[in-house]
Amino acid sequence: MANIPLTVNGAELLRAELHRLKTVDRPDAIQAIAEARSHGDLSENAEYDAAKERQSFIEGRILEVESKLSNAQIIDPKLLDTDGRCVFGATVDLEDMQGGDPVTYQIVGDDEADIKKSKVSISSPVARALIGKYAGDQVEVQAPGGVRRYEILDVRYE
Repeated sequence: MANIPLTVNGAELLRAELHRLKTVDRPDAIQAIAEARSHGDLSENAEYDAAKERQSFIEGRILEVESKLSNAQIIDPKLLDTDGRCVFGATVDLEDMQGGDPVTYQIVGDDEADIKKSKVSISSPVARALIGKYAGDQVEVQAPGGVRRYEILDVRYE
C-alpha cells in the first residue's frame, strides 16, 4: 500500500478514533452480544444479529484505521522549507476574482477532506492548481461548473 499523506491533526484524529474504537466501541459491542445471547434462541434473535453486525463493522474499521496509520506519511508544513509556497498542509486564503468573495482552504489528504470545514483534498482541482504557487499569484481552477479564477492572498502553515 502506498504512503497516505496526513496532516498532523489528521493523524491525531485517526489515533483518537482508533483509541475510542478499541476502548469504548469494541467492549460495548461485546457486551451487547453477551446480553443478546442471554435472551435465548439465537436463530430468531434480531438483537444478536444486530450486535454481531455492529461488532463486525467496528473490527473492520479498526483494521482500516490501523492500516492508514501504519502507511501514513505525516507532513507538518511548519517543518518544511516552503519559502512561502502552497504545499500539503498549508492553509490558503484566496479571493474569487469573479465574485470577489474571500475563501480559505487547507490542503489535506483524501481521508481528511471536508469542504464544510474548508479542507480540500490534495487530489482536488483546487489543490492541484494551488500547489507550488505563492501569495500574489493568480490561479485557474478547472471546476465542474467551469473555470474559476482565484488570487492567492496568503499562505499559512498552522
